[in-house]
Amino acid sequence: MTAIAARRRESVGEFFLRAPAAGPALALIVAMIVFSLSTSRFLELDNLSLMVNQALVVGTLALGQTLIILTAGIDLSNASSMVLATLIMAKLFAGGMPGIFALILGILVAVGIGLVIGSLVTKIKLPPFIVTLGFFTMLTAADKLVASGQAVPVSEHGVLTWLGTQRYLFGGIPVTYGMTVALVMYLVVWYALTRTAWGKHVYAVGDSAEAARLSGIKVNRTVISVYVVAGVIFGIAAWQALGRIPNADPNAFQLGNLQSITAVVLGGTSLFGGRGSVLGTMVGALIVTVLQSGLSQLGVDSLYQDLATGALVIAAVAVDRLARRQR
Repeated sequence: MTAIAARRRESVGEFFLRAPAAGPALALIVAMIVFSLSTSRFLELDNLSLMVNQALVVGTLALGQTLIILTAGIDLSNASSMVLATLIMAKLFAGGMPGIFALILGILVAVGIGLVIGSLVTKIKLPPFIVTLGFFTMLTAADKLVASGQAVPVSEHGVLTWLGTQRYLFGGIPVTYGMTVALVMYLVVWYALTRTAWGKHVYAVGDSAEAARLSGIKVNRTVISVYVVAGVIFGIAAWQALGRIPNADPNAFQLGNLQSITAVVLGGTSLFGGRGSVLGTMVGALIVTVLQSGLSQLGVDSLYQDLATGALVIAAVAVDRLARRQR
């Protein structure tokens, strides 16, 4: 019986190693059941739509963060880069530039930042943590300098705010274009990671950069491409932010970098690289939002909500560490 139980435990462990999103998905389902039983309006369509909207920008930041963490890197500057992109879009539009060109230039700024970070990480061999910490400091200051310390409103409804447009699916489910764009991005990145050679290279580099190099993978090119793709995603996150609130604020999303890392970790992606999925990241972003919404409806103070989220992150990293040791 002991041998049979051991084999069962081993098979369960192997399952969660192969499907890192399974555990977070189960946790999300349990949380939704608990809050639906303990609150009166948790499962109302308007509340569910609101939660998805609240998770939208951080969930998009987390998508780009996932790619970087899969290569055993990290980006502490993603939210600051996104805020700078929103400010550039809004300032250019306010100066008379057509919205579509302002949008493109804002995204290109985020892409350029990603390219520079990726080059510093690969060419000079600087640790991603140090590089992005430096960029976080510089971009935070740049945000305030560009905005002159004041928020820049986008007064007209147009291209820059288009993702905030709401429609009703099947006549009653409120859905924004931003949700649709986010879903498409997740599907595209999922396909790229699971069905293309580039995706296999990303996982291989994160698992062991030296082994990947010896197998013929161009490690530096792969890492730079990851930071560039993440820059595109962060630029689109800026577009989503303007769709939600048509106001480019230099003080917005100050904890967006940490929230995106939280979503990635809760989604089962390993901080040590080489293991994880975008599906898990989506679930992780929803877990954070579900906890905040459910605990708020229960009247729990926001400080205790932060304590609960922090404890979950530590537990998720500890589980990942144990899983890697067993593997």
